Amino acid sequence: MNYWLFKTEPEECSIDDFAKAPDKAIIWEGVRNYQARNFLRDQVKTGDLVFIYHSSCKDIGIAGLAKVVQSSYPDPSQFNSLSPYFDAKSSGTKAPWVAVDLQFVEKFPQLLSLDKLKQSTKLEQLALVKKGNRLSVMPVSSAEWQHILTMSKNQGAA
Repeated sequence: MNYWLFKTEPEECSIDDFAKAPDKAIIWEGVRNYQARNFLRDQVKTGDLVFIYHSSCKDIGIAGLAKVVQSSYPDPSQFNSLSPYFDAKSSGTKAPWVAVDLQFVEKFPQLLSLDKLKQSTKLEQLALVKKGNRLSVMPVSSAEWQHILTMSKNQGAA
């Protein structure tokens, strides 16, 4: 099993959207960066776990967990001219963009902020905390995953 962090703008798809329908899969579409696409296409697999990270909003940080319930397939939004993710160069034979399906696992009681993540010396190699990293899909090591879970559980502790 692999571990991932997926960035999302909560107005578009938040952990609350997952929590509203915990048994329903939600399509993770619209990734238009080649490196992030390659992760989705080549490495993200059914059963993998994902941190849902809220970005481009007032409260930035990890909001909860999801799991991959369907590995990569052609992203349908690339063919939809009404979609903000439409790609006029895509066709049935040339479909460069992929999507995966995610399902709700857990919402953290409190958002684990980017500032708190940056303060942890155990997360110095996490791509998210490095300057200039803007990928929407990034791998998380097993050790980083466990440390972040521990941090999320200990936030409310006095």
